[in-house]
Amino acid sequence: MKIVNQIGILYLCATPIGNLEDMTFRAVKILKEVDFIAAEDTRHTRKLLAHFDIHTPLIRYDEFSKTQSGEKILNLLREGKSVACVSDAGLPAISDPGADLVKLTIEAGIKVCPIPGANAALSALICSALDTTKFTFVGFLPKTAKNRHELLTEISTRNETLIFYESPHHLKKTLYELLDVLGNRNAVLARELTKIHEEFLRGTLEELAENLNEPIGEFVIVVEGKKNFDEIRPPAENFIDVYKNLIFQGVDKKSAIREVAKKFNLSRRDVYNAVINI
Repeated sequence: MKIVNQIGILYLCATPIGNLEDMTFRAVKILKEVDFIAAEDTRHTRKLLAHFDIHTPLIRYDEFSKTQSGEKILNLLREGKSVACVSDAGLPAISDPGADLVKLTIEAGIKVCPIPGANAALSALICSALDTTKFTFVGFLPKTAKNRHELLTEISTRNETLIFYESPHHLKKTLYELLDVLGNRNAVLARELTKIHEEFLRGTLEELAENLNEPIGEFVIVVEGKKNFDEIRPPAENFIDVYKNLIFQGVDKKSAIREVAKKFNLSRRDVYNAVINI
């Protein structure tokens, strides 16, 4: 039976992030009953639909087609048609163009309904053994080095757990950037969640970066908040004295700052700021 409404409903339907058995009964039911499915990658979604014997028509909705497709979907909703929005994996609208469709739909006064399910960020967080009472989802960092550094600097003082997404090609570089700005915090790498080769790598950011060998698969990076470091941070004069001794021994300023940051589990920026204040 098709869903019939005077004004349509936009359903945000979670899909598996790896293991197809994570698809919910409700999600299958909704995808079969709606009039259309808005998909980020229609080829990828067709495989999922075929597995569950779903034959609902697809509309392409991605970063490149969202303007044109968004208007088409709104018109369908106004006509009373129901539409389900899906991401390639996990919850739509999380690091996903579906967020723009939700905004358009709400602004048009049309109902949006969540169909919950798998999510990579929360799956990694609950298995991290880091603080789950407060956390910030950062997602993918900006593409340019300048914007990445500005964002990391902005969140470096936050006390809550930080969650990032990263591809295998940039993972090592990102870990070193996190180390440089946030300091040598405890962290967890969650790889290939819910899949056959699911793996959790634990250690400090420095340990994870230095021991990483040809990473494969999509990663979630979970990093502990700043408050854990404030509890163990030594008085400023302690690391300043160490810095002064290194300079006295002939070590250059950049190397001295790096050595002090590593020794006291501080970010290089914190050491640099303390040094220029004396």
